[in-house]
Amino acid sequence: MNYPLSNIPDRTAKPRNSGITMVMDKGLSLRQAEDLVEVGGPYTDIVKLGWATSFVTPNLDEKLKIYREAGIPVYFGGTLFEAFIVRGEFDEYRRILDKYKLEHAEVSDGSIEIEHDVKCEYIRKLSEQVTVISEVGSKDIQKIFAPYKWIKLMNAELEAGAWKVIAEARESGNVGIYRDSGEVRQGLVDEILTQIPEDKIIWEAPQKAQQVWFIKLIGANVSLGNIAPAEVIPLETLRLGIRSDTFDHFLNL
Repeated sequence: MNYPLSNIPDRTAKPRNSGITMVMDKGLSLRQAEDLVEVGGPYTDIVKLGWATSFVTPNLDEKLKIYREAGIPVYFGGTLFEAFIVRGEFDEYRRILDKYKLEHAEVSDGSIEIEHDVKCEYIRKLSEQVTVISEVGSKDIQKIFAPYKWIKLMNAELEAGAWKVIAEARESGNVGIYRDSGEVRQGLVDEILTQIPEDKIIWEAPQKAQQVWFIKLIGANVSLGNIAPAEVIPLETLRLGIRSDTFDHFLNL
């Protein structure tokens, strides 16, 4: 921090196991990636190249190098994993991870149907190669899972070897753990937290109101994902209680 200020919540230090900020890169240029590193680097824990954007991103090697040299891990979105799986090309996907020297991978089934035992087997296999982040929830707004199912799926994927599980919301924040209005399904989140350790979950929260809700529920060190590059600094101020939305939350009056 640039100067002292009292009553600021403690933040975990990088490399963080909780309080993670996962940033969504949906096609930044090399210059924009450099700008993200310069301004948001201290607060960015991991970058996801959204869905399958890595397939068409120009200068991919150079972009990965920018993040790697800044000490920020990168992974390709889960939709790319699904694109390989639906084509029966899992081994080719593993070769892609090696080719680009990736140390993380996302396993999801938000766009295709995969038997859950099969999904867990993919997690087990990939966890021998990289750190796996698995995603639970569908991108289909019509598919609403009961809380017990979220808990069952998350537990199984953690047991299969996932480092963290992501609670699905898409980059828009209107499916999965949210209603189509963007409102949090509060009962669902409360139920999940009765069974799944908070530090094992990354909550996708692209909207400010969603970020505020989770910070007030869990604290400054809640792990949040699908954060836009321009929102990294604003999110950190929310975490620290120095933005109006969380201004009173951490004060010891």
